[in-house]
Amino acid sequence: MEIKSTKIDSANALIEATISMDEVNKNIEKIAKQLSKTANVQGFRKGKVPVAIVKKQYGQKLVEDAESESLREVLSSGLAELEISNESLIGEPNISKFEKSDDKIEVAVKVAMRPAIDLGEYASMVPDFEKPVVSDADVDARLKDIAQNQAPLEDIKRNRKMKEGDVAVIDFEGSIDGVLFEGGTGKNFALTLGSNQFIPGFEDQLIGVKRDEEVVIKVTFPENYGSEALSGKDAEFKVKVNQIQVKAEVEINDEFAQKMLPGEENATVEELKKQVKIQLENEALSKVYNEDLKPQLLEKLVNTLSFDLPEFVVEQEIDMALNKKAGTMSEDEIKELRENADKLTSLRETFRDDASRSVRATFIIDSLAQDKGVKIEEQEVMQTIYYEAMQTGQDPQKAYEQYKDAGYLPAIQMSMVEDRVLTTLLNEKLEA
Repeated sequence: MEIKSTKIDSANALIEATISMDEVNKNIEKIAKQLSKTANVQGFRKGKVPVAIVKKQYGQKLVEDAESESLREVLSSGLAELEISNESLIGEPNISKFEKSDDKIEVAVKVAMRPAIDLGEYASMVPDFEKPVVSDADVDARLKDIAQNQAPLEDIKRNRKMKEGDVAVIDFEGSIDGVLFEGGTGKNFALTLGSNQFIPGFEDQLIGVKRDEEVVIKVTFPENYGSEALSGKDAEFKVKVNQIQVKAEVEINDEFAQKMLPGEENATVEELKKQVKIQLENEALSKVYNEDLKPQLLEKLVNTLSFDLPEFVVEQEIDMALNKKAGTMSEDEIKELRENADKLTSLRETFRDDASRSVRATFIIDSLAQDKGVKIEEQEVMQTIYYEAMQTGQDPQKAYEQYKDAGYLPAIQMSMVEDRVLTTLLNEKLEA
């Protein structure tokens, strides 16, 4: 067996070999002997099947297994020659050439390795920034919002015209062309005017209506409405206003503070203000981190840290970008790409720079995570998915299974690792 091993760069290698048919035949013989000890062939006792019978019974399968064994030997020898461990490999080896002739098989196998990354003085790449300042007015405004959210609803005493912010307790019945539709009726439904909870135009037409009045509201369902049967359709709703409610006034005092801080004994308004200020500072800092500093820091790291990238990982990233693009293309455009290899290649190349940057960012984050000891366990990924599902009214377990079945869990985990790594670096800068 002739083997030539070449290390293209620190992340890619090429192993080329010529496998003689004699070597393949030796492997066929070896595999057939092993199989003769375990094969079940009618007319023979287990373990007593002649090798010749095994060869006849498993002919083509034996050849394929023998060729695979020869490929494994090529790969093992090539990696040993290049002093590359199996642990450093990424993904499956890519067989870029497999040409058979009467007396030999010529093969070429590309392998990818985890790149060695010199992080250098990465702390110096973290941008300078100041902690956001929260004013007393900001605290007072948030306290007012909290009090408003906690305030109970109470019926208005004097019947008056409704205005934005009022809660209309209504019965409604919706129809299209005189026919009632599913989900279009409700009894004593509490609708806050101005909340945009109903389709556009519905709440606006309740402004100025009084208690016990009945009105007909005409609306048009949006084209992108969730139900195809209703999308873009004109509808009429018969509405009766049963009651008008408003938020009761809530005084912001020590009693209110004790209700908001049940774990604090004898809590005061001043203590509540301190807690609210901390919350606002954290929210403001999180916003600056996510909208400005994290993207800025990641871009700096990607632009500064130079290392070789595994080719196949970049190609996979390009494939994903291409598939996403194909989802927005017409059938004619896709057909043209299938029939024009040059055009397809050209389109792929338009994604290469972004794909390379994305892959580079992933390896940088992974290296930083190891350096900082950042880990995200599967349990934490599950908890995150559960929380987001509950926030949007979905079934948490069903949402988790959907992500798992679609193979999205590793990407979610990596996203969480990235967020925590960048947050750690920014926090260290803030505390320095």
